[in-house]
Amino acid sequence: MEELEHTCPLPRTTLTEPAIFTTETSCECQAPHEKLSVEQARLGTPVDRPVRIYADGIFDLFHSGHARALMQAKNLFPNAYLIVGVCSDDLTHKFKGFTVMTEDERYEALRHCRYVDEVLRDAPWTLTQEFLEKHKIDFVAHDDIPYSSAGSEDVYKHIKEAGMFVPTKRTEGISTSDLITRIVRDYDVYARRNLQRGYTAKELNVSYINKYRLQNQVDRMKEKVRTVEEKSKHFVYKVEEKSHDLIQKWEEKSREFIGNFLELFGPDGTWKQMFQERSGRMIQALSPRGSPSSSPPRDFSPSRSPSPPSRWAMPRTSPPSSPKGASASISSMSEGDEDENASLTLSLPLIGATQR
Repeated sequence: MEELEHTCPLPRTTLTEPAIFTTETSCECQAPHEKLSVEQARLGTPVDRPVRIYADGIFDLFHSGHARALMQAKNLFPNAYLIVGVCSDDLTHKFKGFTVMTEDERYEALRHCRYVDEVLRDAPWTLTQEFLEKHKIDFVAHDDIPYSSAGSEDVYKHIKEAGMFVPTKRTEGISTSDLITRIVRDYDVYARRNLQRGYTAKELNVSYINKYRLQNQVDRMKEKVRTVEEKSKHFVYKVEEKSHDLIQKWEEKSREFIGNFLELFGPDGTWKQMFQERSGRMIQALSPRGSPSSSPPRDFSPSRSPSPPSRWAMPRTSPPSSPKGASASISSMSEGDEDENASLTLSLPLIGATQR
């Protein structure tokens, strides 16, 4: 029996032309396709045909994350032929949601990716065994995160169980949803830009945008009010807490100040004791030493001579016979124990004698 040769399409060797579209007879190879394991495919066998890998998706707003996933799929095995299935608009809108790009735009974006050898239009949402056999697919490449859709927890579950699944890694930080979020977030900037570039208000649906913008502003205002209320409550609580601390510290400082003041200026304070000590020293310094505590007042001055005494007022005495007697009489005047009249009786004759 003659052995059939493989006539499967080979990977692209030139990038001057886009990838081909899959047709009903894109792989007309009649030779049997034996099932390969991942280990066998990594060794580069079979040598007479490429390893056919299938990767599917929506690929809306085709970006670097899509391209990196396809690059990983293309380089899983040494001799890989990459077929990319792209779901139609109807199927995508039914199971996932509205797309930005049309199906034809998405098909063309994939055709011009350097890692893609063939593009399958209107790809099925769930892969069946008949589909895999029809297109002679060896492995299915996709990220390993379970993809729940169409009532299934993971649409690739049966592929994984059959040993035909090879995982790729997602590119963090970029996705179609992220790009749409950026546009929606800054829609007013892009709307003004496109209006300046000649797009009409009808084309941009400006009336709807204005209505949405007004509602969005109202929602933002409500959110700001709630935020301000929360911040105000937090601020009041902090002020009350700090006020309590300040009042407590002020009371402690006041008590300390009053105590120090009383200790210094109180009835038995340090200041009074210092004042009394200094006052005593000052009085002691100003007081004359040896002066009599009490002296009788005198009403005459040495410059005026007293009038001669009347002979009827006092008895006349004989003058002293000598100056010693006069000095004795004067000394007797300084003694405080004698009577004032006796002193005057003794002193007046002496003064008269001295004048004569």
